Amino acid sequence: MTLDLFTPADTAVLLIDHQEGTMSWIRSAPIAHERANAVALARAAKALGMPLVLTSSLEDHEQGPLVTELRDVAPQEYESRIRRAGMVNAMEDPDFAAAVIATGRTNLVIAGVTNDVCTVYPTLSALQDGFRVEVVADAGGSMSKAADDIAVEEMRQAGARVASTNMVLTELARDWSSPAGKSLIPVVGALIPRGDK
Repeated sequence: MTLDLFTPADTAVLLIDHQEGTMSWIRSAPIAHERANAVALARAAKALGMPLVLTSSLEDHEQGPLVTELRDVAPQEYESRIRRAGMVNAMEDPDFAAAVIATGRTNLVIAGVTNDVCTVYPTLSALQDGFRVEVVADAGGSMSKAADDIAVEEMRQAGARVASTNMVLTELARDWSSPAGKSLIPVVGALIPRGDK
């Protein structure tokens, strides 16, 4: 049986509000892991030639700028990021919604810095608009584990697939001997924990 998996040819990656200040609000998981996972998704998109849409909210406030690693990995996407003026649901921002539609992709990999705010609402909107959505739960977090669990369950109940970063990367690779697989080996390798167990 062949699974109906997302592929690099039919999928876009949306990274929502992975900003220095907002990231510091996460309490449900280690911030360093969330940050590394978000950057890995950007690296994967670039390695596979997939559309990557970045957005931020109120960069000149507490939320701060997008993490510098995103600028380093995807400089063009960083410069053309959608800078929202405070719209909580990124899909309700006309420029962001237009950028998503312009990718021409029907499958969306979505990761927001906070699952209970930045991820949940765009995911629900995208599902309502007919997109298939895979939420990367460990590339975001929430202010508490309870809040994170509630948000993830809400998205799952609405029809989103929920995955980890490693699940998404291996789904896109499919075969380590393929060009996609070979491109993603270093991305996956960078996520492997090092040091003492």
